[in-house]
Amino acid sequence: MPFRVFRSFDYSVSLLFHAKEVTYYVVLYQDGSLWRALKAADLSNPPKRLFITSKTRRRGSRTAGDTRRAQLEAQNEQIARLIACAEARAERLRSDLQRRGTHEQTVTNRQHQVRKEVSQLEAQRVAAQAYLNKAQRQLHQLNVTRNEGIPHLPNR
Repeated sequence: MPFRVFRSFDYSVSLLFHAKEVTYYVVLYQDGSLWRALKAADLSNPPKRLFITSKTRRRGSRTAGDTRRAQLEAQNEQIARLIACAEARAERLRSDLQRRGTHEQTVTNRQHQVRKEVSQLEAQRVAAQAYLNKAQRQLHQLNVTRNEGIPHLPNR
């Protein structure tokens, strides 16, 4: 959006405003050809400020009120986009936190289940070991009883 255009002989200078990026451009022309372009985020630079506040009015230039209105509209749109981005990011973070909480709960439940199963398996192992020990004692007793009825041969 052009704000100001100044012409002098073969030279012209244009102040342009890109509303979506809230950025100003000063474009210099010589003999109708682009000579140089400068970019700025604000108009605090003294040459640009002088360029804006110049009393010389040319065709295609805007009033100070129009300029300020366009600048404020662009800044409001930029702020609205930043707010939308921040809200979207906050929603993604909330969603991530919720998924993380759900995942942690699932992991905690699974760990609890595994500990419970380990306890049950340990109890089964202890019971099986006790049963094995009892069976081995009984087997030993049966072997001793069987061997008592067999006559022993003398050693040679």
